[in-house]
Amino acid sequence: MNLTAKNTLLGALGIEEVEMTKERVVLSMPVDERTHQPLGFLHGGASVALAETAASIGSILHVDMEQYNVFGIEINANHIKAKRSGTVYGIATPTHIGKSTMVWEIKVVDEEDELICLSRCTVGVVPRKK
Repeated sequence: MNLTAKNTLLGALGIEEVEMTKERVVLSMPVDERTHQPLGFLHGGASVALAETAASIGSILHVDMEQYNVFGIEINANHIKAKRSGTVYGIATPTHIGKSTMVWEIKVVDEEDELICLSRCTVGVVPRKK
């Protein structure tokens, strides 16, 4: 999977693959001018984008992408701690793997494994139109 594709949100935010299995997806994202809010802290929306991306990739690993698409249909996030620089990691683990929906818990942590954001994302599994 190409996570650094130009002209995508992933490329713009610098999101990169660390680990991708059905049981755990880990992505990294820099905390820098691309992901800051105006006061110089990690933007909550960037954390949410990282979380939904990790959940979506995890969902993709559970379906036949020739037959299904996956789409985030709900996400929530609790922003726990501020961060100004460095790297954060989105660690997604499945809570529910169903035929039409999947639910993932995503912890966004920093280099010291400090919790930055806790998120839950529901992903819809939609049959492709033939």
